[in-house]
Amino acid sequence: MIKQLRDLMRSKGIDAAIFPQTDPHQSEYIADHWQVRRWLSGFTGSAGALVVTPTEAYVWADSRYWLQAAAQLSGTGIAVMEEGKPEVPAITEWICSRLTDGQTVGIHGMLFSIDATEALRSRLGEAGIKLDTDFDAAGELWTGRPALPDAPIFVHDVKYAGEEPSSKIAAILAETSRCGANAIFISDLAEIAWTLNIRSRDVESNPVAISFLYLSETDSTLFVDPRKLTPEVIAHLDSCGIATQPYDRTLPFLAALPDTARVLVSPSQTAGDVACALGKNRTVRHDSPVAILKGCKNETQIEGIRQAMRRDGAALVKAFMHIEADVAAQRPLTEIGIADLLTHYRSQQPLYFDQSFDTIAGYGPHGAIVHYSATPDTDARIRTDNLLLIDSGANYLDGTTDITRTVALGQPTERQRTDFTLVMKGHIALAAAVYPEGTRGAQLDALARQFLWQHGLSYLHGTGHGVGHFLNVHEGPQSIRLDEDATPLRPGMITSDEPGLYREGEYGIRCENLVLTVPAMTTEFGRFLKFETLTLFPFDRKLFDLSIMTPQEIQWVNEYHDKVRRELSPLLSPEENAWLTERTMPL
Repeated sequence: MIKQLRDLMRSKGIDAAIFPQTDPHQSEYIADHWQVRRWLSGFTGSAGALVVTPTEAYVWADSRYWLQAAAQLSGTGIAVMEEGKPEVPAITEWICSRLTDGQTVGIHGMLFSIDATEALRSRLGEAGIKLDTDFDAAGELWTGRPALPDAPIFVHDVKYAGEEPSSKIAAILAETSRCGANAIFISDLAEIAWTLNIRSRDVESNPVAISFLYLSETDSTLFVDPRKLTPEVIAHLDSCGIATQPYDRTLPFLAALPDTARVLVSPSQTAGDVACALGKNRTVRHDSPVAILKGCKNETQIEGIRQAMRRDGAALVKAFMHIEADVAAQRPLTEIGIADLLTHYRSQQPLYFDQSFDTIAGYGPHGAIVHYSATPDTDARIRTDNLLLIDSGANYLDGTTDITRTVALGQPTERQRTDFTLVMKGHIALAAAVYPEGTRGAQLDALARQFLWQHGLSYLHGTGHGVGHFLNVHEGPQSIRLDEDATPLRPGMITSDEPGLYREGEYGIRCENLVLTVPAMTTEFGRFLKFETLTLFPFDRKLFDLSIMTPQEIQWVNEYHDKVRRELSPLLSPEENAWLTERTMPL
């Protein structure tokens, strides 16, 4: 495929081409139609860009995917750039070191945000290199390309959403006006789904509908494949004052707006081609006001996620009992089998919709691959001589779950117990944090890493990401990571708490719960916030080393396990309750 690509590049005067892992909505998880980098390279990670020149090809992959990318790209002629290492150059710098004055870089202008397009154009321009934003290699070369999804849209009932679209639209337009605009163009699929209380199955594990949304005080339009619209959905949209047009009419619509239009666009979430269609005078650049509105969950959503966590925890009890029984009886059980078990037991719960992401079940060395995905070729049998890491979640109509547990099905080693306990000490420190209003995730991140750092250990991924409500499991704008994020944590935000430790070739450890930001106290020094832990499932008691834990940390685990037992017990059979009671005994 790379040879055909290079032939096309040569015919169009393209000296380097960049293929990001995204779609026209700047999504993290994308429909098969937009899996261009995967189609060209064979690398399946959810992040990372492919760069191709006449003589070289590289995939830039972050630390989550270094091992996976190396394995999947072996023998393809495409090498890995381990993004994040000091010696690894940024894509633009690497290209500038390879190309010369007058040469051209090709990209698809709908697959790069406004910010990314302008930054690329600026840096290349400094080196005399041109940027062609009309290079659509997939459109010309990809025979048998999957069509855009046409799954029907359905209405997400207000009894789960907690707010009607009309009031959300009013709030969005009020914020839009405060930003000096009279309209807003929304590209982010989760923001559109949240605004209109609609869902679909267009992206695996993400219940969104491929669409764009234009909102103004006088007219509002959803750009979507008309095949996706049922009479119920059309009536629902009409009640919200939303007209519809075909998806491919988006850019012509924007280009035809009157000169008086002042359209707010998020430069990090909106494609560069959209800015071109609007023109400079009609564009108001500002962070999307929808992100904060969506990120702060209302009381109906919060109660929904609490209920979803109870059902999810009950399903996990059943699944882990099954896993332990199979291993004890030496029945064949593999990583893929574990994923199937989790889906089976979750799907039996009320309001289940889908998994919230592909389950990561990594046994032994596979657990050290942060975003490992088992295949028939790698599917390891589960035994008792190493650790098992399971990261999984579900979308229910009333909430989204995401949980990671690391367990020892046999007797763990002392080093494994030490490593696990250091990770848990960080998890507890973050979960128990009290912090002043206005605190950002980056200011809390070190709480989760400090005990690992004291032993010369670390992990390279973020400690926490935002989570949607019956939406994408990765949600902004908040995060908890070393990189600075200007968004403060606010009441109603749901975030993960998932420190980890990965020993390449041996095992991985990650301990993840979801936490809700809630008020803690108000004093003469201001308002303080804290976390409420939402996830309900025990940690493996065998893996704790009490000798390096404080009394307060032991108390936290015991109180958490008491809560798990109280909340899940009414949903379980006597046998299941006996299992849970044993695993939530005091440390």
